[in-house]
Amino acid sequence: MTTLADQSCVPCLSSDPPLKPQVMEKLRAQVPTWHIVKENRLPRLRRFYEFPDFKGAFAFSQQIAEQAEQEGHHPVLITEWGKVTVIWWTPMLHGLHQNDFVMAAKTDSIYKHY
Repeated sequence: MTTLADQSCVPCLSSDPPLKPQVMEKLRAQVPTWHIVKENRLPRLRRFYEFPDFKGAFAFSQQIAEQAEQEGHHPVLITEWGKVTVIWWTPMLHGLHQNDFVMAAKTDSIYKHY
């Protein structure tokens, strides 16, 4: 079975429907440290990562940015001293797409090196 982290993002269209709640929960189970949160009544995937300093947090953010560019799917990144907040969602769909879960898993894989 291919893990989410082994998958690549696929192009999505504005006509694609956002994921249904039961599908979101099934995919979220594969990235259990992530939380589905509502912001402006729209679901998003969010996780906080901790670091011993700003330099580590910044380096991690930069790696996420590089992965996002490679995949063509971009998060909200909030980099602070000792902490990075990552939020994935698909604005075009006003919700979540499988790409968000793929990128959440890739983000976790990058964090394993810290």
